[in-house]
Amino acid sequence: QVQLVESGGGLVQAGGSLRLSCAASGRTFSSYVMGWFRQAPGKEREFVAAISRSSVNTYYADSVKGRFTISRDNAKNTVYLQMNSLKPEDTAVYYCAADSTLAITTSRASYDYWGQGTQVTVSS
Repeated sequence: QVQLVESGGGLVQAGGSLRLSCAASGRTFSSYVMGWFRQAPGKEREFVAAISRSSVNTYYADSVKGRFTISRDNAKNTVYLQMNSLKPEDTAVYYCAADSTLAITTSRASYDYWGQGTQVTVSS
């Protein structure tokens, strides 16, 4: 069982930056692929980024590539999402998720545990 708690969301102007954090409970954090997803009002939850267990591999949605960076600190049981050059279309609730399978996946169905989400609002 893994419990995930996101933080770091807020209101920012377009072009600004935010850093999201996701703290995980339990001693097995390093055995999970970690991902970030987001859900805008009226839209389905979509994949944003994911990172492998040892941080060797990362994967990004095309819409955030070059602007967002995912990282993790297994000693702190925490995964991060650094978001730069934010756009109004990045406005959404951002969720972190943990996947017990070996490979990075963009599929929501593969992720076993989810946080409650943190709101990110980007004003124009």
